[in-house]
Amino acid sequence: MIKKPKKTVIIAMSGGVDSSVAAALLKKKGYNCLGAFFITWTQDVLGLKMCPWQQDVFDARQVCEKLDIPLYVFNFEEEYKKRVIEYFFREYQVGRTPNPDVMCNREIKFNLFLKKAKELGADYIATGHYAQIKKTRGGYQLLKGKDPSKDQSYFLYTLQQGQLKQTLFPIGGLLKPQVRKLAKKFDLPNWQKKDSQGICFLGQVKLKDFLQSRIPVKKGNIVDKAGKVLGQHDGTAFYTIGQRHGLKIGGSDQPYYVVSKDEQTNTVVVSKGNDNLDLREGKLVAVDLSWVNEVPKLPLNCLAKIRYRQPDQKVQIQSFEKNKILATFDQPQRAITLGQSIVFYDKNRVLGGGVIDRVY
Repeated sequence: MIKKPKKTVIIAMSGGVDSSVAAALLKKKGYNCLGAFFITWTQDVLGLKMCPWQQDVFDARQVCEKLDIPLYVFNFEEEYKKRVIEYFFREYQVGRTPNPDVMCNREIKFNLFLKKAKELGADYIATGHYAQIKKTRGGYQLLKGKDPSKDQSYFLYTLQQGQLKQTLFPIGGLLKPQVRKLAKKFDLPNWQKKDSQGICFLGQVKLKDFLQSRIPVKKGNIVDKAGKVLGQHDGTAFYTIGQRHGLKIGGSDQPYYVVSKDEQTNTVVVSKGNDNLDLREGKLVAVDLSWVNEVPKLPLNCLAKIRYRQPDQKVQIQSFEKNKILATFDQPQRAITLGQSIVFYDKNRVLGGGVIDRVY
């Protein structure tokens, strides 16, 4: 009997525990494994250290040496700047709140990296995402990760059939504690490393400080719904819907939250109380739609999230103007934020999603 050649997979190694365990599991399964580390951001801003990529690549190299697999280092900094950072600033400058994780997945990990993997002759790419892929007669389905507290399918809704066909998510069917135990069992040198938090390239830099490196301060009024001036802000670009901290408004028994922004008058509007009705809306319009399988027949009743880790919400979606949809929720949603993603689900299967363009 002729032995089939091993399938080659190149794993995106971040230096963290999740991608390291993903590599160890694939190696154990008998794949011909290669590791890849991406350099996406090396600049310091405002004299402060940004993404600690040198430590991360060191950790990734240590893991690859332990697993006896080669590590490739790809410098994607120029592409990352054009496709992710520029989008990041562009959205904030027009008063929206972007989702760089979605854009990084779409443009870098499952586009640029996938092309590099093909050039190296790999059959698959793999990442440490908490999500699952299921092959069916109708194609490939993208499913939620088994661990509800770590599920990352929200950030992956732009993946298409060709990408899913060539992608592996080795830890998607595991819980985070299981992944930690496996890291220790495999004796990986980074098994105790803490999970990274927030946007990678920001490191220890505050979001507002980073934005101010390119977006000038433009003082304006913070007002309540009646128009009463309560304080001053540094520019509408630096505030997001639902924001509570950093408003510097005192003298109230309840905290204030940002409920809207007006770039024309350079005004930030706030309202009191976490559950006030000014923060809640029942409908939104989404654009830049992307569907994992076929475009669903509309109108459709399904589930949706408007932010990562939000519990599933019942919603009806229907066509709305050209290449747009109207999403109507059963229950009004708190702090619908323009520029963020709305992702649609059928139970644990990702249908697709889009970018929130306006509250309707």
